[in-house]
Amino acid sequence: MLVRLPRSVSEAQSCLAEGAVPVGGATLVWAGWQRDGFPDLAMSLREVPEAKVIGDGTLGSAVLLHEIDERVPEVLREAAGGVGTGAVRRTATVGGNIVGSTLRCLLPAALVLDARALVLEPDGPVETDLAELLAKKPLLLSLRWPEPVATGYRKLTDRLRGGVPFVVAVAVGTAEGTDTPVLRVAVRDGYDVLSESVPYDPDTGRILRALALTPLGTLPEAVFEAVRDVVGGVVERAEAR
Repeated sequence: MLVRLPRSVSEAQSCLAEGAVPVGGATLVWAGWQRDGFPDLAMSLREVPEAKVIGDGTLGSAVLLHEIDERVPEVLREAAGGVGTGAVRRTATVGGNIVGSTLRCLLPAALVLDARALVLEPDGPVETDLAELLAKKPLLLSLRWPEPVATGYRKLTDRLRGGVPFVVAVAVGTAEGTDTPVLRVAVRDGYDVLSESVPYDPDTGRILRALALTPLGTLPEAVFEAVRDVVGGVVERAEAR
């Protein structure tokens, strides 16, 4: 297997045209390749500047999870810190986690940040939403999001149904194209993610009553209790700003 290390977006585009398979951190694909056979040509984005950026509302797809720090919002930082072991976080990448993983540990955080994806298509870089990213799985270059007012995150240690722990992500931001504040909540339930948004209200009770009327209200009580706690903390921090 030949691994290419493009140093620019245009070089990465050429590699894709040649049929190169993105490897990310190879934490997920390696076992499959050992079982099914290695591709003739692979590609890593670790030398592409656009895929290694951290900060100013942007996170590159080739950033290793252990590199995610105070330059990104708390919700994304906490989500990355809860992935696997230290050894996994030193090799796994943002792109591999969101596009290549079935757990997609960073996805709830990205959703509540109202993140957009910069992807590489045959004609060049294009911005798209997360739903299209997950459906079509193009080559992810980076995530971009507007600055949130406050965020929060919780990973439940009890596995209430199935073998995948619930996670709760919350953020206060603004509705797209407006200055209207909105509160977003995303919960990973097994391999699925429930995501809802409601108008922001400094009264936590009113927010929780609105959330209870959405599909989030059907979650197990212990999970919705975690939603209550995280929402309460986020509202408190938002009001303190």
